[in-house]
Amino acid sequence: MEKKNNRGNYLNFIAGAGIAVLLLASGCSTTVESQPEAAKAVESGGALPASVTSFLGPDSSKLAPGQKGGAALVWVNPNAQWASYTKILLDPVQFWAAADSKVSTSDQQVLTEYFYNSLKTNIPQQGFTLVDQPGPGVIRLQVASMDATTAVPGLRTISVVVPQARVLNLAQSMATESYAFVGSAEAEMKATDSVSGELLAEAVDQRAGGMGLKSAASFQWGDAQNAMDYWAQTIPQRLNQLKSGNETTAAENQ
Repeated sequence: MEKKNNRGNYLNFIAGAGIAVLLLASGCSTTVESQPEAAKAVESGGALPASVTSFLGPDSSKLAPGQKGGAALVWVNPNAQWASYTKILLDPVQFWAAADSKVSTSDQQVLTEYFYNSLKTNIPQQGFTLVDQPGPGVIRLQVASMDATTAVPGLRTISVVVPQARVLNLAQSMATESYAFVGSAEAEMKATDSVSGELLAEAVDQRAGGMGLKSAASFQWGDAQNAMDYWAQTIPQRLNQLKSGNETTAAENQ
């Protein structure tokens, strides 16, 4: 009888631990910060990747490390009249990557269209009106996906849902700063005055799949799309903070 009770207690403990891990997973981020090559180049004083300098142009030299929790690299024009901007002209999202990128042309199109549509959905929610022509009070927003990597769907799910695998994955992330079997995405953006072309802000960021349950059943591009959804929410949010005069909050979140 005692052995049976012990076995029952053990099974209850395992079940409880599994539930606790799943509850912990549900509170974890869908994506996490990841350091892009551009950020490593700035820290070491090296040259920025061609995908950054080509898209951002000479102004890429203004980029500096952002605050924790925000973009990896960022620059905000301190003289911009942010309060005057109420509309956004959104360019089609571009795809910039090295010639040996493993992302096929068809997948590039799928990812950029997804990113563009996510931005279109989120921008009005921050109080900006989407327009299709330049004009006074209009920010021209240009965004590019620099590259993306795929997740390993089956193993990705196991690494998040199965308690033992999740513990091992968390341990690996502490040692390598990356979870196993996850995908990632890297993006850059610049906001300019649609009439004068004056640079208002620019940023480069990279995110990888996190341990949130939402990402557990992701298909191969699921983590990359979750990162795009994150940026589609935060980019207009940061612009709105600047527009509202909440410069401290915006700077802290860049």
